[in-house]
Amino acid sequence: MKLAVPDMISNSYFPALAAVELGFFREEGLDVTAELIFPVDRAYTALHDGAIDFVGGSAHSALSAFPGWDGVKLLCAQAQGMYWFLVMHADLKGKRGELAVVKGRSIGAAPWVEMGLRRLLIEAGFDLARDQIKIAPVPGAVGAGVNFGLTAAKALEEHKIDGFWANGMGAEVAVRRGIGTVVLDVRRGDGPKRCFNYTMASIATTERLIKTSPDAAAAAVRAIRKTHAALERDLTLAAAVGKKLFPPAEAELIAELIRRDLPYYDTTISRAFVSGMNAFARDIGILDRDVPYEQVVATGLPI
Repeated sequence: MKLAVPDMISNSYFPALAAVELGFFREEGLDVTAELIFPVDRAYTALHDGAIDFVGGSAHSALSAFPGWDGVKLLCAQAQGMYWFLVMHADLKGKRGELAVVKGRSIGAAPWVEMGLRRLLIEAGFDLARDQIKIAPVPGAVGAGVNFGLTAAKALEEHKIDGFWANGMGAEVAVRRGIGTVVLDVRRGDGPKRCFNYTMASIATTERLIKTSPDAAAAAVRAIRKTHAALERDLTLAAAVGKKLFPPAEAELIAELIRRDLPYYDTTISRAFVSGMNAFARDIGILDRDVPYEQVVATGLPI
């Protein structure tokens, strides 16, 4: 079986990658390999077309290939809450929680990921046209093998963009290099409160797989739960996985990033989350109606 993630050198989808590398999918009877498919809508298209079996990506992005949640379901969360950071160039002297720094600036964000930032800024009272805020793809972030957060940090360092909206690894690299300042961290309370439930890092699969192999779908959930528990017990496991998958500099950072993420490690997908995500999806025009919880989330699995 194949699992796709849209960013490999990242903490965002680390539970899925660690479940492969630490053998928890295998413990549950699944032979799973992970591959990078960027951007996330391409990963969901591959799921729709049957080229892969699971996507470990942003939950709302399933709508890119499965309009109206038709044919796809979320199995579980990799972690709770919208998980991207707004990082602005250090020269701009931005301060945590003060969003005015985005006015007149160019901010890099991946396709479908950028939707969260656009809606967040609108809810915070900004008008992107009036305030001359440009949100666009990061230069160089195209093609196979791209790891978005690191590419965004490099573009920021080269002054190709004024800021970026990306994962914790990209944010940490930018901050440690002295080129970026974290302005917004939604998980930890920044921005309008409703933004927390815009999306989450989830595991998704097709309704087809759930119907034909419910045991496999349930096994995937158990594998992520076991991974959470293992990382909570022993962070050196994160470092070991990082050394195997990441370049040396990023491998050195991953255990600390996972330590920060542990409070959000919960596989539950609540009704409140689905309600919030679907409201966000309607607001940005990728969903035209309210969809019941049971149509979005796989329920009744033999977990």
